[in-house]
This record gives sequence, structure tokens and C-alpha cells, in this order.
Amino acid sequence: MSQVPAATRTLRVLRYLAAQPEPVPLDRLARAVGLPRSTAYHLVDAMVAEGFVTHLADEHRYGLGVAAFEVGSGYARQEPLQRLARRPLAALVDATGHSAHLALLHGRDVLYVLEERAPGRPPLVTDVGVRLPAHLTASGRAILAALPANQLRALYPDKDAFVLRHGVGPASPSALRALLVETRQRGHAAEDGEITPGFASVAAAVLDHNGHPTAGVAVTYPSGPSGPSAPSDPAPDPAEVELIAGHTRRTAHLLTTRLGGGSPTGSARPTPRR
Repeated sequence: MSQVPAATRTLRVLRYLAAQPEPVPLDRLARAVGLPRSTAYHLVDAMVAEGFVTHLADEHRYGLGVAAFEVGSGYARQEPLQRLARRPLAALVDATGHSAHLALLHGRDVLYVLEERAPGRPPLVTDVGVRLPAHLTASGRAILAALPANQLRALYPDKDAFVLRHGVGPASPSALRALLVETRQRGHAAEDGEITPGFASVAAAVLDHNGHPTAGVAVTYPSGPSGPSAPSDPAPDPAEVELIAGHTRRTAHLLTTRLGGGSPTGSARPTPRR
């Protein structure tokens, strides 16, 4: 038991350093993690010896070391989020009868990393490895709605940051902000025909332990005839769409729980409809 507090302090130091834009002085680190300066010194000294912290002697600052990078790289190689999401996404498909997918934010795009296709449903543009503009997709909007306001402004500083696929969707920072306010009020994101005419999607964000959106879970379904490639299946009625959205929100919440996640830190917490 005596090792548990030390391990907790070590992890707090790593988490704090990982969140900083640059190396920090020892005094600031000690205050941030709630340690006496002498204790913090001995702790980071041991972490320097193990390669998890780097001491920049000329600057009297501490930053992450190579061993911390190796841990992060190992996390990426093992794809834990995709592994955690595979069964919940399959259950989401079973519950809704429609295809589901998981997407990550990469710059102003979303990258689709997992897809579970419902039996008999047509292939979608949201295949694994595909990138699409985040502000046009339901999964992207779910993620953007949970981002801190300053990060959203950095991603979309002006009208030049926006592209359209079919002439619909937000085309300015103010239009995007208004759409994301609606998304948070609704409790989930939505799009209809902005990616593929005749198809609509709903999505919810998966949050990490800092309340930061790490992924979006989405379900895509037919929304009515629109052009030669439109689906032949009937579009679900509003009550069915709300049921689909509810299943999607619960799946995102399940993944958030499994990641040890919590409420968004950068924006108002979504209030799901009942």
C-alpha cells in the first residue's frame, strides 16, 4: 500500500507535463500536482533517471522524456480505442439495424477507423481510412461540439477553413458555432445529405479522462430519395431517429466510461433528450 501514493504522484506529474505546451520550472510543477518542492524534486529526479522526464538544466525546467514518448507510441500501436469499440459498435448495429462507425479528429478532418456494416445495407463513403471534413459529418460535429472554444477558433479561424461537398452545411465560423450550440442542446450531432445525398447520420462524442473528445460514434441511415444513388429503404420517422440517437449516445457513453472519461471541459455539457 505504501507504493500506491508514490505511483499516484508519479502519474500526476506525467499527466501534468503532457498537458503543457513546453517544459516547466520545478516550482510550478510542484504547485500543480500538490507536492512540497523537495518531494517533487526527488520524484522527478527518479523519473529523469528512468527516462520519463527530461531536465533542461540551462533553463531550469522539466519536460517529458523519451520513455514517455515510447509509452504513447505503444498506446497508438495497440489501438485500444478501436478494440474497445468493436463489440459496442456491433451491438449498436444490432439495436438500430443501421451501419455504425467510429471516427477520430485529424486537423479539420475526421478519420474513420472502425466500421460495422448492418446486414443488407449498402456500402458507405465512411469506410475505414477515409477522411472527410469534420464540420460536415455528424461524428465530426459531435467532437467539435465538445472542444474548448479556443481550439475550435484555431481550427476554423475564417471562411477559408470551410469546404462543401453538396452545397450545404456551415460555411463560416459563426454558422458553425450556431450549429454546435444546437448540437449541444440536442445532446447529439446530426447531418442530412451533407456527405451523401439520401443518407443522414447521428453521432455522439467519446470523451477521455480529461473530458476531451477523443472520437465520435455515428450511425448512418436512409433519409429519403435524393438522386440516382439514393437508398431504396424507407427513411425512419422522427421517433425512430430519436431511438437511433439514444442508442448512439449510450454507446458513446459506454466507451467514455471504459476510457475513464468524464464531462466535456471546454464547452457546455450536452443535455440529451428524454
